[in-house]
Amino acid sequence: MINFNSNVSSVLPKGGANGIGAANGKSTNPTSGFSDTVKAAEKYLSKVDDYQQSSDLSIQDLLSGKNNDIASTVSAVAKADMSFKLLVGVRNKLIEAYKQTMNMPL
Repeated sequence: MINFNSNVSSVLPKGGANGIGAANGKSTNPTSGFSDTVKAAEKYLSKVDDYQQSSDLSIQDLLSGKNNDIASTVSAVAKADMSFKLLVGVRNKLIEAYKQTMNMPL
């Protein structure tokens, strides 16, 4: 069985979903909001990398005979695949938003 973390707030920057406003209603420094967002993205990228490495190790263990549980290997591969697809989807949305912003008239 694959367990997915549905708690999105664990990878969002502090101060709300957009990283701009604080919980007390005062606005924070925009550069600190951006740095929080970058840190959250870095954290998520490292998680995706960890899933990929875990998947590779699980496949190697299965092929070498160290592990005979194919269900755990399939689970690790599925988790790595899903997290990578989500990462690519977020990247595509960011690129699309950037392109739309650049095409806005001044």
